[in-house]
Amino acid sequence: MAATDWNPLLRAEFDKPYWQPLQDFVRDERAHHTVYPPHADVFAAIHLTSHADTRVMILGQDPYHGPNQAHGLCFSVRRGVAVPPSLANIHRELRDDLGVEPPLHGNLEHWAAEGVLLLNTTLTVRAGQAASHQGKGWEAFTDQVIRVVSDKVDPVVFILWGASARRKKALIDASRHVIIESAHPSPLSAHNGFFGSKPFSRTNEALMSTGRQSIDWRLPE
Repeated sequence: MAATDWNPLLRAEFDKPYWQPLQDFVRDERAHHTVYPPHADVFAAIHLTSHADTRVMILGQDPYHGPNQAHGLCFSVRRGVAVPPSLANIHRELRDDLGVEPPLHGNLEHWAAEGVLLLNTTLTVRAGQAASHQGKGWEAFTDQVIRVVSDKVDPVVFILWGASARRKKALIDASRHVIIESAHPSPLSAHNGFFGSKPFSRTNEALMSTGRQSIDWRLPE
């Protein structure tokens, strides 16, 4: 993991009993299977959004498991890759909430630059096999990322979509931070409370109410 301001906050994880077996598992998986995202992108979320700059945290679960999709940011795909259904629904809610017209791509790096930490709770996956790297140790690491964000003095908005993300509420100091939760944006559940939940305007209202700068949710072409 490259040196960032996360390093002193997360360094102790590398000495915990789960870390080396996790790294050995991922290395073996890469030796025998295709694994996403590429090795260089595994920690992209914390490389692109510093701890100091984090104002919002969106939690995903697994990286995308299709070719060329995952690049280390939850829900995001690189330019030139077809927009996945969950992200298309996020675009739709963004338009309905803030009037932001969806871009022709699915790259969310602009949000990362705005201070939105786009973290999956599992950071790798075997190609074509959803959830294949769950329960191997990544969750211990990403739980610690959630904790150190919750330790920030300035209020952070945590956006929790779906049951998996909502189970992380216990790691967040709700007396200091704002939690916005709803159904997941996947086609299976978006109509059960994601559409109409207005997470983007609610996030900006929460930030501005504490004197923090709002997020520019627009996604430039």
